[in-house]
Amino acid sequence: MKYLIAGLGNIGPEYELTRHNIGFLTLDQLADKNGTDFTTDRLAYTADFRYKGKSIYLIKPTTYMNLSGKAVNYWMKELKIPLEQVLVVTDDIALPYGKLRMRPKGSHGGHNGLRNIEETLGTQEFARLRFGVGGDFPKGKQIDYVLGNFDKNEFAELPLYIDKANEMVLSFCTAGIQHTMSQFNS
Repeated sequence: MKYLIAGLGNIGPEYELTRHNIGFLTLDQLADKNGTDFTTDRLAYTADFRYKGKSIYLIKPTTYMNLSGKAVNYWMKELKIPLEQVLVVTDDIALPYGKLRMRPKGSHGGHNGLRNIEETLGTQEFARLRFGVGGDFPKGKQIDYVLGNFDKNEFAELPLYIDKANEMVLSFCTAGIQHTMSQFNS
């Protein structure tokens, strides 16, 4: 069985450690822990590995956040992976920092990457792992906040939350979304 895990973010060193790049950061660690490296491919950086008999394909779209759907759609078709075996890892300002929540579907909630995936796929019926980055910013400063780096305290805790996110990704692929939600969502 094959799974496609799409971590959302923006390419370029200026975005590397920003809140909006939590999808990239999560997949970087997942690839590292499973002995694989990303290579540049069509519309995305890609990596893959096997885990408990499952083939897991990771993509980090190189289309920038607002066109993430283009890469997700391409790799779903290229790898022949059905929608129910796709998981999108994304930042979420509506959740407190470090809070992780998996959902089988949902609205984009104003997130441009999720919005583009919905528009491209023509549905909201895809799983997403929402990684809380908090929403502690003044009115009108959302873009500066999500494109800003984690503060010192957040950065110190980040590896713990990324580890948990990776456990959730692997659980999604091996135990299914319902089990993963009941075990990890709080």
